[in-house]
Amino acid sequence: MNSGICKITGQESLAEIIQGCTLELDADKVSDRIAETKTALVTRARELFHSPGDNIKEEHAVGAAMYASHPLRTALKCNA
Repeated sequence: MNSGICKITGQESLAEIIQGCTLELDADKVSDRIAETKTALVTRARELFHSPGDNIKEEHAVGAAMYASHPLRTALKCNA
């Protein structure tokens, strides 16, 4: 899948999930949004691992998103 936007079956695109996580203003929902983002990224990474073809760009994008989400989780733990 090289469309540039990862689709999660029956859900929002990964881009929408990540955007929702980073733009969430309700402090009570941030933890849930971060968990949702992590789950979506892991799910997509597993799908890419098992899919045939050249998915290297998307694999790198998913990996970069996982790496970039780490400071959000760390900041949330510090504020708890």
